[in-house]
Amino acid sequence: MLSLQYPDYAFRSREVEGKRQIFDIHRKRWIVLTPEEWVRQNFLQYLLQVKNYPSTLIAVEKEMKLGELSRRFDILVYDRNHQPWLMVECKSMEVPLNDDVLHQLLRYNISIPVTYLVITNGTGTFVFERKEGKLERMTGLPDWE
Repeated sequence: MLSLQYPDYAFRSREVEGKRQIFDIHRKRWIVLTPEEWVRQNFLQYLLQVKNYPSTLIAVEKEMKLGELSRRFDILVYDRNHQPWLMVECKSMEVPLNDDVLHQLLRYNISIPVTYLVITNGTGTFVFERKEGKLERMTGLPDWE
């Protein structure tokens, strides 16, 4: 399991009707700051600032179809050819990163196939690469191409 050092970032936040909100730079709107949202926003800044992934090729919390069901992925990174490349499933810190979380991401991967799969709860992160129909655990996030 990886333990990432999140970069410092001056998040914009506010309180509305007793609820803490954070401004999401990708969705360009205020979002209720839940524990899972904290993980999502910090992981996003890690991708942008530490790994130098281009913000123009990152999608956050978009709807997708899984059979007849509508679901939302947390973070999807596209490659230079605008093809899905890396998908991230974020959980709050209290949620253990177990097979259930990985299977959720693998179900999403049926609708949106990617090479790299990431699960994180903010304190721990697992990265997998799909190779020849199998998942191989990686020791870090892939570098941007």
